[in-house]
Amino acid sequence: MAATAASAMAYGPAGEARGSQPIAGYGLLADCNSAALVARDGSIDWLCLPRYDSESVFGRILDPSAGHWSIHPAGAFTSERRYLPGTLVVETIFTTDTGTAKLTDALVFAEGQRGHDLGYDAPHELVRSVEGISGEVELVFELAPRTEYGLVRPLFRMEGDGGRTFGGPNRIGVRAGVPVEIEDATMRAAFTVSAGERVGFSLRWIPTEAHEPPRATAPDAVAARIEDTVEAWRSWEADHDIYEGPRRELVRLSSRVLKGLTYRPTGAIVAAPTTSLPETVGGERNWDYRYAWVRDASLTVEALYIGSCSDEAGEFVSFMTSSAGGRVDEHLQIMYGIDGRHDLAERELDHLRGWRDSRPVRVGNGAWNQTQLDVYGELLDAIYLYRHELGDLHPEIQRFVRDLADTAARRWDERDAGMWEMRGEHQHHLSSKMFCWVALDRAVKLAPKLGAFAKPDEWAAERDHIRDAILERGWSEKRQAYAQSFDSDELDAAQLLMPIVGFLPATDERMRSTIEAIARDLTEDGLVLRYRNEEGLNVDGLVGEEGTFVICSFWLVSCLAKAGEVDRAEQLFDQLSGYANDLGLLAEEIDTASGEQLGNFPQAFSHIGLITAANEVDKARGLA
Repeated sequence: MAATAASAMAYGPAGEARGSQPIAGYGLLADCNSAALVARDGSIDWLCLPRYDSESVFGRILDPSAGHWSIHPAGAFTSERRYLPGTLVVETIFTTDTGTAKLTDALVFAEGQRGHDLGYDAPHELVRSVEGISGEVELVFELAPRTEYGLVRPLFRMEGDGGRTFGGPNRIGVRAGVPVEIEDATMRAAFTVSAGERVGFSLRWIPTEAHEPPRATAPDAVAARIEDTVEAWRSWEADHDIYEGPRRELVRLSSRVLKGLTYRPTGAIVAAPTTSLPETVGGERNWDYRYAWVRDASLTVEALYIGSCSDEAGEFVSFMTSSAGGRVDEHLQIMYGIDGRHDLAERELDHLRGWRDSRPVRVGNGAWNQTQLDVYGELLDAIYLYRHELGDLHPEIQRFVRDLADTAARRWDERDAGMWEMRGEHQHHLSSKMFCWVALDRAVKLAPKLGAFAKPDEWAAERDHIRDAILERGWSEKRQAYAQSFDSDELDAAQLLMPIVGFLPATDERMRSTIEAIARDLTEDGLVLRYRNEEGLNVDGLVGEEGTFVICSFWLVSCLAKAGEVDRAEQLFDQLSGYANDLGLLAEEIDTASGEQLGNFPQAFSHIGLITAANEVDKARGLA
């Protein structure tokens, strides 16, 4: 589905009951500091300020009473929308019996900011512009800030041409181009636009320590701020646009999403901008993804290398090095806060119902202190890929690379939680062993850049030792496939990474058999599961099931392409991309029974998979 595709949706008059919107019903707004989700009916139901991991100001996606900002026609209407080309600015067209109006939404950058600088000194401001297109349209406006994840109804007072909240960590200032009223901590207005008329609205975060609160953009300047943001996005894409394949628009959109999930002040990259959107409706697999995983962020910079030749690699490597204190061993976590925080203690928000009553709603993530041995290889793979862009490695980076390799060599034969963060008993996960092999393989190749820190012969010997162990103990005669862990017979989609990282060619007899076993026995309607869940308590320590995992399905596309099954690869790619919403966005999982997207949204992992799979299909066709 094209990134700018649009299809009309019908809505009843204002005041009708509004249930949970489909996860795929939302569009992403981002300023490389935070993100908002806007529904097709013009309601912003998720916004955290000033950062991705801040407490929400609007959280209606997780509970009807957790705050929102809606602008939509007063009567029945249909809506269709698109991203303005080359941007993450959403344009929604409302059509009513009396006329048509356009709503344009953006999280704005610092004025005049362009190219590589996007996201620095963000004003933390959301702007919305309503413009009459034809006839006359009556609209209603409702802004209900509910801070601290809906726990607080702030003191909200009229001020000038809008209002301001007082107290708490998430103060905001609002300006409106129409007369408004505030009652019960909610700002409301009703107004009409005719063809050619334009009305602006703005909301800006106010730092607690600000003596003179920064003012939101004046209503009559909102349209210009949106245009400036449009040009900012397009300037970044113009500087970073290198993919020329037949899936160019899909890859460009995915690259913008990944850029939008980058926390510019530090170089961290979040896995998703949301928390607790469930992997199963009504289930407990609800996690907070607003943090920087070594795995996800490393794969993100690799995907950006294909899709946009990112300049962000240096900042990411610096972020990871400094977050770990320049040391590895027990100091390298699998994930960090976007400011480098180590403690991401998990807690449940009992006052929130969750999306479609999917409880618990969690903030923080208990996986932060898990042992996952794959991180050494994932991080070294990213450093190796960007070795030329990183130039001469600083001695701190040289030592960091050595420590990553040494730790992988020392710890590869330990049990761990695996890359899927299983909360059950630790296993000898095959994917973890493989990524320790990757760590040593890339360290050997980086050795000429490591000066006195290089140990190529020692690393090569241990790399080959790991390879022999995987080939011997990882193979399941019963399944005729490489298994989830040593001496087991369970399948795991992570083994699709073996050809992708260069451990085995996809044409190897056993690897080919593994690809077919996963395609046959670990899929639903052709889409790939991470692993099979059983009745009761699963190997991951949780009850219930989950949907098919989007990135794993894209890994299958890549493997089929590498194996020469290009027609099958393209067919699966088209099936997968067809599940994207009307804006081209993908969540973490797909429920093939309903076709619905599930999990946190949009998911960096899924857009990473799309970019890398498109590239593999292109290479198989001789186009890259």
